[in-house]
Amino acid sequence: MGEYQYMSQQSTWYETLHANFGQYFTVENVLYHNKTEHQDLIIFENAELGRIMALDGVVQTTERDEFIYHEMMAHVPLFAHGHAKRVLIIGGGDGGMLREVCRHQYLESITMVEIDAGVVEFCRQYLPNHNAGAYDDPRFKLVIDDGVNFVNTTSDKFDVIISDCTDPEGPGESLFTSEFYEGCARCLNEGGVFVAQNGVCFLQQDEAITSHKKLSHYFADSSFYQAAIPTYYGGIMTFAWATQNPALRQTPLEILQQRFNNAAITCRYYTPAIHAGCFALPQYLLDSLSGNQ
Repeated sequence: MGEYQYMSQQSTWYETLHANFGQYFTVENVLYHNKTEHQDLIIFENAELGRIMALDGVVQTTERDEFIYHEMMAHVPLFAHGHAKRVLIIGGGDGGMLREVCRHQYLESITMVEIDAGVVEFCRQYLPNHNAGAYDDPRFKLVIDDGVNFVNTTSDKFDVIISDCTDPEGPGESLFTSEFYEGCARCLNEGGVFVAQNGVCFLQQDEAITSHKKLSHYFADSSFYQAAIPTYYGGIMTFAWATQNPALRQTPLEILQQRFNNAAITCRYYTPAIHAGCFALPQYLLDSLSGNQ
């Protein structure tokens, strides 16, 4: 987990995601630091990035750039689908994903499954800008459960599933398994879309390769899309994409623009043009996925 050191009497927090290199954050003020039922959680303030949350030594979100991650994870599948009514969020306890999903007024129900009630509780208190009141949306239902168990036992069906998971270690490890992907395929409606956080592919290519192989067993179309998020250092972040309808990944720009205009949503990163181009992947990742690395 993350460690504190002191430089010129200033508190510094070091991320421990990678063994041989990493990044650090100066700590202006620790708002909360304790072990929840499942993981070590810290929320602290940084002069450049605002409030930062980390789990087990890995930064999950910052106030400064969270909008990029949450807009791309929410709006790409929803605007590609175009007719979603029911959305399932796995993880997402900080509330940012819920906030963006709730902006789609045509949705009928939004279910969030979070394994750690402590994350939800403390993020509501210490990261209020992330959820921005979304927890009070009448369409929202919170379920405290393991995501794998939920998708394999629920009788509900969904149009879009968003796996806002941590890296594949600790509680997040199960959300990168075949059992989880099979369960998601089972509880998606026809033409539904599954997306998931899948790491920074330049540094975590094995994760992308493994996810792609597993998803290909259960979905006719599996790929990735990307966005550059400063806090997740090392290049572009990849989001896994899977559906039984390959046409959704090729949704024309004019249709995306029409849906975006109709939704009357104002974004800080997402645009229909970015959406149309975000499925273009760098050659090194394409080579890895095809086994030509």
